[in-house]
Amino acid sequence: MALFRTTFGGTEMRRPVPNISRRTLANGDPAPRVVRCKDANNGPSSVSNQLTVSITGATGFIGRKLVQRLLAENHNVRVLTRSTSKARSVFPAQEFPGIVIAEDPEWGNCIEGSSAIVNLAGMPISTRWSPEIKKSIKQSRVDVTSKVVGLINQLDDDVQPSVFISATAIGYYGTSETKVFDEQSPSGSDYLAEVCREWEARASGVDKKVRLVLIRIGVVLGNDGGALAKMIPLFNLFAGGPLGSGQQWFSWIHLDDLVNLIMEALVNPTYKGVINGTAPNPVRLSEMCDNLGKVMGRPSWLPVPDFALKAVLGEGATIVLDGQKVLPLRAKELGFSYRYPYINNALKAIMSDDI
Repeated sequence: MALFRTTFGGTEMRRPVPNISRRTLANGDPAPRVVRCKDANNGPSSVSNQLTVSITGATGFIGRKLVQRLLAENHNVRVLTRSTSKARSVFPAQEFPGIVIAEDPEWGNCIEGSSAIVNLAGMPISTRWSPEIKKSIKQSRVDVTSKVVGLINQLDDDVQPSVFISATAIGYYGTSETKVFDEQSPSGSDYLAEVCREWEARASGVDKKVRLVLIRIGVVLGNDGGALAKMIPLFNLFAGGPLGSGQQWFSWIHLDDLVNLIMEALVNPTYKGVINGTAPNPVRLSEMCDNLGKVMGRPSWLPVPDFALKAVLGEGATIVLDGQKVLPLRAKELGFSYRYPYINNALKAIMSDDI
């Protein structure tokens, strides 16, 4: 069954299409299009299931995969960026000829021309946390989300996007070795829980006529970034092993499953509110490392002690030394089908793709 089997409200109307100016790179190749939204064409789309999706954080680990998937499904993609040069380097015109790159002042015009908005923006948290870094971690999420919500809310009803999908994180729940968390669980009391609460609060300010989906994302596993990009080199050096005690919970999801979840949320009106973006079978970190070691043919017995991680990451070590067992009850209720429900199959697929 085709994923895009339904349309918003039964009849998909194409949003206004912005005027586009093209630039040329130094080597003579055409640059990805940079939006200059002036006039708009309100005519209906000739392709009833074709979406126009504007994405923040499109140059990140998850965003890159989502953009590729949308283009493969023949949808229109608008990259909302504050760094045109970075966006062009990630999405070169030769490989992504149909993509539109929108600079900050043009975000509003692109949002008006979109069927859906996906908000993935946020500074990486796997770094040493200074007071300045902690402020940036929070503001990079809160500020962009507030900006996008404000731009959506100022639009007339007939040109608002139909759905707003905003990323958040399982850090919302805090950490525990014994508790089990689902979408109904209360928020934690640590720094990351505070960030997630404010992040979600800003997203929840979107106009009530716009369907809101908040995806609390776990540890995303893939072969082109994310957690595994930091772990695989250690295993290749025979230095891989559990971080800290190894008893902390590891609530993970394969990148393909997360992208599938976002894609389904774009078109399925029953997807609304909070949905945990995790696999149905979380594991202890020691089990994760054992499986990774087996797949790579490397030992995983050498643990990385707490003090070493704290020396490198400071307070930021909490993201690997502490964990939480998070279950995706809402996704299961919605009938979402996981391609990789178990860690061993996910790791085998990732490492196979990486060879």
